[in-house]
Amino acid sequence: MKEFFEFFRRYSKWLVLLIYVALSCALLFNGDPYRHHLWLTSASTVSGAIYKVGHNITSFFSLREVNDDLNRRNAVLEAEVQNLKEQINTMRLAGFTDTMPTPDSVAHFNFIVANVINNSIHHAQNYLTVDKGTLDGVRPEMGVIDHSGVVGTVSAVGPHFARVISLLNPNFRLSCKIKNSDNFGSLVWDGNSPSEALLEELPRHTVFQPGDTVVTSGYSAVFPAGLPVGTIMPDNREHNENFFTLRIKLFADFSRLSNVQIVVDNYRDELVAVEANTIVNSDPAAK
Repeated sequence: MKEFFEFFRRYSKWLVLLIYVALSCALLFNGDPYRHHLWLTSASTVSGAIYKVGHNITSFFSLREVNDDLNRRNAVLEAEVQNLKEQINTMRLAGFTDTMPTPDSVAHFNFIVANVINNSIHHAQNYLTVDKGTLDGVRPEMGVIDHSGVVGTVSAVGPHFARVISLLNPNFRLSCKIKNSDNFGSLVWDGNSPSEALLEELPRHTVFQPGDTVVTSGYSAVFPAGLPVGTIMPDNREHNENFFTLRIKLFADFSRLSNVQIVVDNYRDELVAVEANTIVNSDPAAK
């Protein structure tokens, strides 16, 4: 109690000053309608600015959660698009048959959303690491994409993490074709710009224009057909007697990779088993 009175004794002059200032402001602004309006307007402006700053701060810290939710939704939509493409192709083929096939209840493709936690783009052979592993359903040789285009394929997997061989790696080759064309070639990185690659072995009779979109061919159990890869750059063609080599501007920005989607082909095991059995049965030594 003694300290309480000592506090008032020491700061009594300041307390009296604050009381007089408060009373003066009350008389000033309440007695004059114009000043009262000015006070309310100023107070609203200040409080609004404070609320806006607070909202921006809370929004910033919630961006990660919002971004993760958007990526999950995007993965679901991507799976629906790819499965709808499969159904459309099935229906088109059904027009040449006597009976309509029953749609499969199992979706052909699913997608696992992952975050990129390590990435390289300036090495001779580039890789990236994602925060999903075998416990999340990731396996070697699964395709990896982002919202713009193809990124690479899974090369090694642990329980919680996976290593991805980047498209910016000469050891990675991707079967691609020009959109709305049946002619395909092999996409490979030539070790130069991280935003460009080469489409090799494209047949000479292929018709194309600079700016045409290059997509995955679908001739593998890694990527669905029609995924965007890049566009044909102008004035870059090289050729021999049989094939073109085109320089491609990649859609994926490897310098800013943050979230990716791992492609899950639910029919991959069946396809690999069938192809392996075909090879074994066609080998005379195996008979």
